[in-house]
Amino acid sequence: MSGELLALLLIAVAVSLDAFSVSLGMGFLHFQGKQIFKTGLAVGLFHSIMPLCGLFVGEVISVKLGMLTTIVGGMILVGLGVHLFLSTFQKQEEASLPVGIGLLLFAAGISIDSFSAGLSLGMFGVKTGITICLFGIVSMLFTWIGLLLGSKVKDIVGIYGKLIGGSILFLFGLKLLFLF
Repeated sequence: MSGELLALLLIAVAVSLDAFSVSLGMGFLHFQGKQIFKTGLAVGLFHSIMPLCGLFVGEVISVKLGMLTTIVGGMILVGLGVHLFLSTFQKQEEASLPVGIGLLLFAAGISIDSFSAGLSLGMFGVKTGITICLFGIVSMLFTWIGLLLGSKVKDIVGIYGKLIGGSILFLFGLKLLFLF
């Protein structure tokens, strides 16, 4: 059991690294603690829902949907990156994390890879409850760390922080689009 738990934890960390890097880029914006908290919860929720869906979707459908969801996720991240990059040149004092449907799209976009992980893990008969809890908790923590660390780095790099953050999101989105 402890070997399976360690393997699941390592997989949860691996799929949460995307959430960390995207959150690091988003952290260059100015956030309130409540926004960071909600974003981490949303990402954690989607990192639980996506593998759960993956566990229940068949092998044949997964190949087709896996490519489509990767493309959609990549397009969302490219769009967020371009928006963040261009917002650097606008006279705007404060920006905020996406809210409402935007927050759900953001969380879903960076949680796509956990769907595929769920598909793979479903074939091995892993314990569903432990898997979705680990995926959700680890990604939530990584999102919070990325957002907080990004905001600290922003203070060091100044105005270039938005450019860097937008570039990170844009490049990560391109990676999803062209390296799937």
